[in-house]
Amino acid sequence: MTQLSVQCLLSTATATISDVICRGDCRHASAEECASTTHLVFPYRGVYVRHARSEATVAEANQLLFFNAGEGYRISHPLSGGDACLSIALGGDGLQELSPREHLDSSSRVTFKPARLRIDSHAQALAAQLRYGLAGKITEPLEAETATVALVRRALGLKTSHVSRGTAVRRKLVDRVKLVLSSDLSRRWSLADIAAEVGGSPVYLTQVFQQVEGMPLSRYQLRLRLARSLELLGSYDDLSRLGADLGFSSHSHFSAAFRQAFGRTPGEFQRSVRHGLPRSRE
Repeated sequence: MTQLSVQCLLSTATATISDVICRGDCRHASAEECASTTHLVFPYRGVYVRHARSEATVAEANQLLFFNAGEGYRISHPLSGGDACLSIALGGDGLQELSPREHLDSSSRVTFKPARLRIDSHAQALAAQLRYGLAGKITEPLEAETATVALVRRALGLKTSHVSRGTAVRRKLVDRVKLVLSSDLSRRWSLADIAAEVGGSPVYLTQVFQQVEGMPLSRYQLRLRLARSLELLGSYDDLSRLGADLGFSSHSHFSAAFRQAFGRTPGEFQRSVRHGLPRSRE
């Protein structure tokens, strides 16, 4: 039985968008695969590790991953539960036009140098709106194409995305921290708890995480929780229960954090994705 379920949400000359769900039964690295077309992959549930270029990259909902055409990779799932991603391939010269030169290597085709970029909350919301609208068949192709261009521009923007910094050793340590946080999003982790799981002192972890990801560890955890809430809003009627299940101290805490990140309350976002795709903010 296959590990993957792939649902094509949109297929036009401008963009091909798929909802890719993996059961994640295999904990060890899979057999090598190779994409025929460059894909931008937005994880929105679960976590996995992509092994490519002699480096292991943790994929979770704060990150955009690049699957370059012709580049071999393997996938492993260190945590149970599998994963789900929105995968986008742009047609024609669209990706070339939207990609800052700083992200590309010198080859004649579009090949990204970084393995991933940290995206901002606006990009996460755009991806969720696009997925809900297409999956519910309430978004017209032209509207979806326009939203896709806005999402890709935002996710690749030099001012709206972040390339991981630091040495390979420090990035690997930060990825271990991400796996710990992702293992239980509702848990109120302390620095001592995380340090006990990955090694190193609490002070050192905070310094390294800030250097690599460009934001405090605590805010990163909050954004993981909020990204998970975007995925769960379609299946919860009781939003107070959703906030509690994700570890927020109260509904007001959840609502305020959600509004600060995404510009609207959880209820407003839920109503918008149930009735259609909101207009993108430029």
